[in-house]
Amino acid sequence: MGPASSTHKASDKRADARLVPCEIVWFAPQHHGDERPVARVAASRQCAEMEETDDPANLARIRSSFAKQGLMSTLGARLGDISRGSVEISLPPSPAISQQHGFVHAGAISAVADTAAGYAALSTMAPGRGVLTTEFKINLLAPAVGDRFIARGKVLKAGKTLTLAQAEVFAEKDGALRLIAFLTATLMAIEGRDGITD
Repeated sequence: MGPASSTHKASDKRADARLVPCEIVWFAPQHHGDERPVARVAASRQCAEMEETDDPANLARIRSSFAKQGLMSTLGARLGDISRGSVEISLPPSPAISQQHGFVHAGAISAVADTAAGYAALSTMAPGRGVLTTEFKINLLAPAVGDRFIARGKVLKAGKTLTLAQAEVFAEKDGALRLIAFLTATLMAIEGRDGITD
């Protein structure tokens, strides 16, 4: 029987900085008492690709792609902080995106949540790839009332083809944040298809 293996998040800061949110596979020692890992490898090729996108050009890539989104422009949404595996989008309230009771419409909240999750996923992908949502589920926890709304997308698991991400949407009122929606999404990396890129 070969050596057993287990998966743990990297403990050393340098590995965390380069590979988050990927995981590192540590192989169990072959000899009793030998605590050194036999090998350490990226859990998937996606981890290596994420290293390649860890540069300022990746931020410009996300911003350029976001600027092409007609819906985000129509809603008045703006791109905020970006880091690999994490993207923030803000949305101002407006009568143009309200529902019948004066709250911001759930469709608008869902759109910025989906977009935040999507760009969080794209930020982990190699340049030249595009991203499309294959499914999402959103829980609307409270009416969308506030001075502005902030969607924070985060990658939970990056894969070669499919990426699992989430987005939390907060209403900001008088400087305080309140969670009003929570989305989970599955995103697909698209490569080599006409019209679909960054």
